[in-house]
Amino acid sequence: MKNKRPRTRGFQPAKPKEYNVTEAEELLPFLIKVVNKSRNSVKSILSRGQVAIDGRVSTQFNDKLQPGQKVTIRTDMVTEAPPMSGITILHEDDAIIVIEKASGLLSIASDNEKSNTAYRQLSDYVKAQHSDNKIFVVHRLDRDTSGVMVFARSEEIKQKMQQEWTTTKERAYVALVEGSVSKPEGTITSWLKETSTHKMFSSKYENDGQKAITHYKVVQGNNNFTLMELSLDTGRKNQIRVHMHDIGHPIAGDRKYGAGDRSIKRLCLHARKLNFSHPVTGLALRFVTDIPNLFKSKSR
Repeated sequence: MKNKRPRTRGFQPAKPKEYNVTEAEELLPFLIKVVNKSRNSVKSILSRGQVAIDGRVSTQFNDKLQPGQKVTIRTDMVTEAPPMSGITILHEDDAIIVIEKASGLLSIASDNEKSNTAYRQLSDYVKAQHSDNKIFVVHRLDRDTSGVMVFARSEEIKQKMQQEWTTTKERAYVALVEGSVSKPEGTITSWLKETSTHKMFSSKYENDGQKAITHYKVVQGNNNFTLMELSLDTGRKNQIRVHMHDIGHPIAGDRKYGAGDRSIKRLCLHARKLNFSHPVTGLALRFVTDIPNLFKSKSR
């Protein structure tokens, strides 16, 4: 069951910014000078009715200004947020936003993709509530991994949560892996290293790399696929993907780490549960998402 989304909204509205006119000129060049934004950005501010001259809202870029007048710019205008794709908001308040991210959506921008990311969509979402709002990434999920992800609404909250991330009470994933896993539960420990092509692997030697610990439990399975629940003591890059490959049961759809079946078109790894203390209130928060139907149907 997904957590209900509270009705709270972002930060308190900021006071309008005020600027004194000292010489005669038109409104548009005056705004470009005082707000230090591009011409198109300033035109957008004007079109949204955020600018007033001596208390009178103006949307005309060629309005005449005279010395002694006062121009105010409202930053608390609420605009319609663009629709989000691949994101479901599970919880939001003034400190954090928790989402469920779809497989195939980048967490943050890459060299090849700048705009269609979870970060960009949520940034647009909070700025529609208040133009000064920002978000910050607490942790990331691989592009093809779906599930629960947390963003902070200030740099301070981000740093606090990242410092406490290793003590997060519960980080549980589900994965559909290839083959029949005979051992019902177990723990995988290895030292992970990275190749020059950015592929992770387990070193043959102890203490040669970053220590990674993954616990697993079989949920159900057949001769072709097994549904597993996994929890992490560490959060290394591609940790689960490498460890499943190490035990001979690569994650379905994970061609990078040895999957052979070509019928599945997504990486079958899902961040299902997250349990942590709220960074401000200290209250325990727990988010549980549904197991993807594909995982269940393939492992019956």
